[in-house]
Amino acid sequence: MIRLGARPLDRIVAVGAHCDDIAIGAGGTLLALCQARPGIRVDALVLSGGGGEREQEERAALAAFCPGAELDLTVLKLPDGLLPARWEEAKAAVEELRGRSDPDLILAPRTDDAHQDHRGLAQLMTTAFRDHLVLGYEIVKWDGDLGRPVAYQPLSPEVAERKVRLLQEHYPSQRHRPWYDREAFLGLARIRGIECHARYAEAFAVTKLTLHLGG
Repeated sequence: MIRLGARPLDRIVAVGAHCDDIAIGAGGTLLALCQARPGIRVDALVLSGGGGEREQEERAALAAFCPGAELDLTVLKLPDGLLPARWEEAKAAVEELRGRSDPDLILAPRTDDAHQDHRGLAQLMTTAFRDHLVLGYEIVKWDGDLGRPVAYQPLSPEVAERKVRLLQEHYPSQRHRPWYDREAFLGLARIRGIECHARYAEAFAVTKLTLHLGG
C-alpha cells in the first residue's frame, strides 16, 4: 500500500528469484527512474546464482541498469527451482532486507507467476512489506502466464532499446535460450505500450493500493 503523492521516490527495492529477473521484468523502469532521480537508493536482492558466473553477470548488469544510483546488491546461493523447499532461508533473506530498508517503491515478481520461485518470492514480499507499493513485474515464458496488468511505466524508444542492448550485453549465459531475444523483449514492450497509449512500456500487477484522495 502507498499514499500517492505523500513523498518522492528516493529509495526503491528490487528483488528477483534469479539473476536477470529484475532486468527482464523491470529494467526499463529502473533506467527511467535512475535517469530521473540521480542518486536514488536501490536495494536489490536476488535469491539464487551467488558465487559464480551468474552473480558476476548480475552485478555488472544492475550497475548498468541503475546509472548514477546508490546500488546495494545481495545475491544468495539458493538452488534454482527449489525455493519452496528452502522457504525459511528465503523468508529470512526477505525479512533481513525489510529490517534495513523502508522503500518508497518495490519491484518484485507477480504473485500469480507460474514459476514457483517467482511466485514464492512475490508472496514473501507482500507479507514482509505490508505498507508499501509492490509492483509485480512480468516475465514472458513457456508457461503462458501473462495476465492483464493494471499499472504501466511508459518507456521511450531510446530506453526500450537500451534495455534490450543491456540484456544482450550482460547476460551471455542466457543467449542460447530460445525466448531470450530482441523480438521477445521488444514485442512484449510494444504490446504493453499499445495498452497505455505509448510506444513501449513495462507493465505490472498491483496486489493492493490505498488511495488518499483529497486527504
